[in-house]
Amino acid sequence: MIINKVYFSFVLLFLFGFVTVQGQERLSEEQKQAQSYLSEAQQAIEEEDFPAAEAAYRKAIAKDPNLAEARYNIGNLYSNNSKPKEASTRFFEAGQKASAKNLKHKAFHNQGNMFMSQKNYAAAVEAYKQALRNNPNDDQTRYNLALAKKMQEKEQQNQDNQDNQDKKDNQDQDNQNNQNNQDQDDSKNKDKPQDEGDKKQDSQQPKDQDQKDESAKPEVGDGQKEPQPSEGKLSPQQIKNLLEAMENQEKEIQDKINAKRVKGKKVQTDKDW
Repeated sequence: MIINKVYFSFVLLFLFGFVTVQGQERLSEEQKQAQSYLSEAQQAIEEEDFPAAEAAYRKAIAKDPNLAEARYNIGNLYSNNSKPKEASTRFFEAGQKASAKNLKHKAFHNQGNMFMSQKNYAAAVEAYKQALRNNPNDDQTRYNLALAKKMQEKEQQNQDNQDNQDKKDNQDQDNQNNQNNQDQDDSKNKDKPQDEGDKKQDSQQPKDQDQKDESAKPEVGDGQKEPQPSEGKLSPQQIKNLLEAMENQEKEIQDKINAKRVKGKKVQTDKDW
């Protein structure tokens, strides 16, 4: 019984070990291919062949998507060839994929450097903070974080000053526009002709003055003024003229009566249809 138990245990260990080795062989084959591409990329970098190095890193990532080292290395490749946006993306991927804190720290630290080169100080602050979470003792990362914060504050202060200056410029422009409008209104009012009421008053004033002067003007000749009738009374000449007019009117009426008597029957002027 003891021998059978020992034999059975041996068989289980053998089967488990066989499956494990087979799994390791399958995974190691992919890792070997990925490592081979990493070697090719390194060789291309030494030869300063950027396109070949980039292609090799991409192949390594395709063979082992979880290979953080490949993403980190291609990030450095982009960084050294003045492609900060692409480098930042790859460093972020490396930090997410890496299991070792040391690699996480380096990936996020380098990502912060890329953000600093783009003057994206807010993003750099967050990247450096993430790096320090994986290595709180790194002095260089702490220094870069302090610098990023300082630059962020300075940028905000400059923005506030610019906003205040723009606001002041706009206010000055509004004041200038208002002053120009006021000057134009004053100029229009100055050149505007007089109102009709004022013109009428001005035109009437000389006329009234002329009438006043005419009534006081002496008669040319013997130097004597013509006698003026009193208010409500007729002059002798006016009375004479009035009597003559009445006599003439009475004479005309009498003549008409006499003419009707001589003529006789009234003549009908309307047509009798």
